[in-house]
Amino acid sequence: MKATILHAPRDIRLDDVADPQVLAPTDAVVRVVAACVCGSDLWNYRGVNEVTSPRAIGHELVGVVTDIGAEVRSLRVGDFVISPFTISDNTCPHCQVGMQSACENISYFGTTDRQGRPLGAAQAEYARIPFADGTLVSLRDMPDDDLVPSLLTLADVMGTGWHAALSAGVREGDTVCVVGDGAVGLLGVLAAHLMGAERIIAMSRHADRQALARQFGATDIVAERGEDGAARVLDLTGGVGADATLECVGTKASLDQAMACARPGSTVGFVGVPHGVQPPVELMFRKNIGLAGGMAPVRQYLPELRDRVLAGGINPGAVFDLHLPLDQVAEGYAAMDERRAVKTLLRP
Repeated sequence: MKATILHAPRDIRLDDVADPQVLAPTDAVVRVVAACVCGSDLWNYRGVNEVTSPRAIGHELVGVVTDIGAEVRSLRVGDFVISPFTISDNTCPHCQVGMQSACENISYFGTTDRQGRPLGAAQAEYARIPFADGTLVSLRDMPDDDLVPSLLTLADVMGTGWHAALSAGVREGDTVCVVGDGAVGLLGVLAAHLMGAERIIAMSRHADRQALARQFGATDIVAERGEDGAARVLDLTGGVGADATLECVGTKASLDQAMACARPGSTVGFVGVPHGVQPPVELMFRKNIGLAGGMAPVRQYLPELRDRVLAGGINPGAVFDLHLPLDQVAEGYAAMDERRAVKTLLRP
């Protein structure tokens, strides 16, 4: 089969690799219907995370089950499924309290499973999913094609934006500030809107992303950054700051921005993969600003968000502004790297 392999920084290729097989009785093999490029993939693509050898890449997929192990009980061949970006058994003590992203048996696409067996990645024609009962969420039947992009967002970015809003404690009537206008930030806007925020300030300097933010529920756009950005948010909130702030980037600058926009006594929900970040503990102490969040347990949120999509209540798939066949995956990465696209959807 064909699979996306990152060989070196900015060297993405679609290579021939061995077809995945059931290697454990709890496995499933899934034919990928759609996958996508994530902003966190760009850390590897750009070489910010060191690339020492060729590796399969991609962690978001929806598809159809083609084979199952002897111990798989909740799935059947032919099911349409959504896979979270982490593998979890959904039975360990951490999973039982909704922290599947800290599962005792966690594994990650593009690495190996807990027994050291190779685990492919999502930007491919097929994928092996360990702990299929605990990881995959089924729709049973194939959905309408126009729902596929929105269902694909539930593998990561919609669930991660939802986690940011929950972690920040967004409540009905709140004023929310969202730092980051990538896919997670934009869907954080949508999550805050669904949770009843009255005012949502999206920090964005790009017209196309500003338009998407407004489509998802943003009421105000702030293009400034740093001290000017914080001053603008304070001006919009009568000098108070945001009731809840979502940090959706993962850099020192973005966390500092979020802290500067948060009102005293509020919480910053952070979901951006951190790179060189040190929380401003003294500021947090003086202003009683909390910091909560982390790697999103999207498996916890998947059933509810799936049902919202199927009911037509939300359309997070609008975040995909570039649709490509899998054999053009290199262009999909380049477009996101060069900010010509917010998020690339790939179809094998």
